[in-house]
Amino acid sequence: MMIYIFFSLIYLFFFNSSKAELLSNYKSYSKTKLNLEIVRVSQERFNYPWGMTFIDKNTLLITEKNGGLIKTNVKSGKSINIQHKIPLLKKRNGQGGFLDVYAHTDGFIYFTYSHILNDIEGNSSKKYSTAVGRGKLKENELQNFEVLLMGIPALETKKHWGSRITIKDDLLFVGFGERDKGMIAQDPEKHPGSIIRIKTDGSIPKDNPKYKGYENWLPEIYQIGLRNPQGMTISPLDGEVYFSQHGPMGGDNIGIVKFAGNMGWKNIAWGGKEYSGRKIGRSQFHEIYDKPIISWVPSIGVGNISFYKGETFSEWNGDLIVSATKAKMLVRLDIEKNKIVSKEVLIENHPKIGRIRDFEISDNGDIYIISDDYNTSLWLITKN
Repeated sequence: MMIYIFFSLIYLFFFNSSKAELLSNYKSYSKTKLNLEIVRVSQERFNYPWGMTFIDKNTLLITEKNGGLIKTNVKSGKSINIQHKIPLLKKRNGQGGFLDVYAHTDGFIYFTYSHILNDIEGNSSKKYSTAVGRGKLKENELQNFEVLLMGIPALETKKHWGSRITIKDDLLFVGFGERDKGMIAQDPEKHPGSIIRIKTDGSIPKDNPKYKGYENWLPEIYQIGLRNPQGMTISPLDGEVYFSQHGPMGGDNIGIVKFAGNMGWKNIAWGGKEYSGRKIGRSQFHEIYDKPIISWVPSIGVGNISFYKGETFSEWNGDLIVSATKAKMLVRLDIEKNKIVSKEVLIENHPKIGRIRDFEISDNGDIYIISDDYNTSLWLITKN
C-alpha cells in the first residue's frame, strides 16, 4: 500500500508540474530591445479586416468581415476592390462574415466564411454554417467560385466560427469553431469544434480517421475538442501543423494538429473558466486529451500565428510569431523541440494599430498587420 501511495504521489507531482508549465501570463513577458520601425502602408482604409494573403511579392489580398475583398499594393499603398458573389453573412454579422483567405501555388484562392443557408423557397434563412470555398482571381474579379465544404449542422448562432486556413502539399487544414455550443465539440458526427482535413479539390484523404478505425467520425474531421480556432501554420522544422484557439475566460492556447486527436473542450478549458466565474471541468487539463504547448491565463485573445522566415529579423528564423487581438500585442515565442524556451513582446497596445487581427510575413521578412476595427490601416513592421 505504501509503495502504491508513493508512486501515486510521484505521478501527481509530475502531472501537476507539467500542467503548471503550460500556463502563461503574458503580462510578465519582457519587451523586445530591437528598435522596430512601424509604418502606415495603405492610403485607403479598411472596415473590420479579418484575413490577408500575399498573391504576389508586392500584393496582399484582404478580406473585410462585411464582404469586402480588397487587393492592396504594399509598395504604393493603393487598393482595388475585387468583385465576388460569395453568399456570405454580411449585416449584423456578430463574429462572422468574410473570414480567412489563402493564396496557394495551384492558382486558386481559398476562403472561409459564414455561409447563409436558404430555405426551400430560396429565401435566406436564419441558419448559417462555416464554409470553405475557392476561386480564381482574374483581373479584378473572383471567378469560378466553388464551395468545397459546408459545416453541419447549420446553426442560428453568429459566434465562434474559427476559420483559419493552411495548406500542406495538397491537404487543406481548417479550424472550425464550435459556434458557442460547448459539448458539440465532442461529437465527431458534427463539424463545429474540429480541425478539418480535406484535399484542395474538396475530396477526402483516405488516411483521415474515418477510414482508419473511427467509423463514426465525419470523413472531413481530423481532430475534435476545439473551441474557437484563430490561427494555423506549418512548422518549417518538423512539418507539424500548429493552431491557436480562444479559451473562455482564460485558456487561450496553441496546440499541434494530431490524427484523431481531442483537445478536450468542453470537458476541460485549459485553465480557463466560465465568464460567470464558474469552473469548467474537474481539472485544467487531463491526460486523456491532447495538451497544448502553451495556455494563457488570463486570456490574451490569441489570433493568427506564423513561423518567422526572412532576412529583416534573421535572428527570429524558426520562431513563432503570435498576434493577440484582446491584448493588442504581437509576441515572439522561441520554440525548440515543440517547447517554448522564451517569450518576447514585439508590439503592445500601439495607439494607432489597436486590436491586431492578422499579419503576413513578406518574402524578405517584413511583417504586415491589419487590425479588427472600423476605418483602420495596413501597417508595416520592419527594422529601423
